[in-house]
Amino acid sequence: MKDEMDSIDSNSVWKLEDLPEGIKPIGCKWIYKKKRHTDGKVETYNARLVAKGYTQKKGINYEQTFSLVVMLKPIYILLYIAATLDYEIWQIGVKTTFLNGYLEESIYMIQPTRYIAKGHEHKVCKLLRSIYGLKQYPTFGLEQNIDGPCVYKHIGDGNVVFLILYVDDVLHIGNDVGTLSLVKLWLTQQFSLKDLGEVNFILGI
Repeated sequence: MKDEMDSIDSNSVWKLEDLPEGIKPIGCKWIYKKKRHTDGKVETYNARLVAKGYTQKKGINYEQTFSLVVMLKPIYILLYIAATLDYEIWQIGVKTTFLNGYLEESIYMIQPTRYIAKGHEHKVCKLLRSIYGLKQYPTFGLEQNIDGPCVYKHIGDGNVVFLILYVDDVLHIGNDVGTLSLVKLWLTQQFSLKDLGEVNFILGI
């Protein structure tokens, strides 16, 4: 829970304000999840603060809910190409992905349990960035490629780089370590990343 709140604070996800008259804040709750290693053993225990987006009203505090994630077919194809051509296959985790996008709507949320600001108990959180659970949260963050949503590529000077995105998992595929490293460096300047090294297990594959 502390790690989640630290991420929320570092990303300036909300600011405390008095609730405007006539506005009903949405709720939030803590969700707990086990992340397992390839052998099935628990690697980490994660706590995620999730907004109760089901209480949002269309046209008032959200407009769009559609989100694309990569299908398994492109993953299979690119993994086959990488294995055949002996490309590098790296895996990157993007920490708190949905805290990276700014909100356009005015959304107010109650303060999370166990983290209510002392002396400001009557205030609510005005969300500045997207948060898990919101109706519109998947539309924020990285811009999708119109030729292949959630699959990005760069080909030039004999170097090939592919990025495959699935929520907060990224497959980083290419034929040149130097180019891959430069792309990864650029990503680290945009997002908080966890370098998972060479891929050996992703999305249950």
